[in-house]
Amino acid sequence: MPKMKTKSSCKKRFKITASGKVKSAAAGKRHGMIKRSNKFIRDARGTMVLSEPDARIVKKFMPNSL
Repeated sequence: MPKMKTKSSCKKRFKITASGKVKSAAAGKRHGMIKRSNKFIRDARGTMVLSEPDARIVKKFMPNSL
């Protein structure tokens, strides 16, 4: 039986916390900051924890991180 592999795109974008939650960076901050409001830029700073339905999808792509 072949080994289960981690998706390379997922290991670059997401981290699993010690309690099993999925951390990710905010979306929409790569370019076009002129048209974004200051409130959006401020709120999208740093990392955030994904919601449970989204985290379930990411965890399927990262079988070795659980």
